[in-house]
Amino acid sequence: MRVGFAGKVARFFLDSKLTPLVIAASLGLGALALLATPREEEPQIRVPMVDVMVAWPGAEPAEVESRIVVPMERILWGIPGVEHVYSSSRPGLGMVTVRFKVNESNEASLVKV
Repeated sequence: MRVGFAGKVARFFLDSKLTPLVIAASLGLGALALLATPREEEPQIRVPMVDVMVAWPGAEPAEVESRIVVPMERILWGIPGVEHVYSSSRPGLGMVTVRFKVNESNEASLVKV
């Protein structure tokens, strides 16, 4: 029976007395890495988000979307630092939410919008 490269490596580790030592060292290094990694209970991460709402009393959701929301989305995507743009349309109201990259300044993001 012909054994490939992976079979030879597996046979070496099955027959070797170093295998338990390698496993113990791997578990020990993993535990050390887990203990040494700094963690915060509540990290201070800033993700600026801006909601832009436009009212158009009496308009249907499809009309609000096609005339207000879609053009506004295109314009807001052009702002530097924008990561995502979400939108929704309701009767008489269109809302677009712009989410900026992590740790951008809240004030600068508002000024850009």
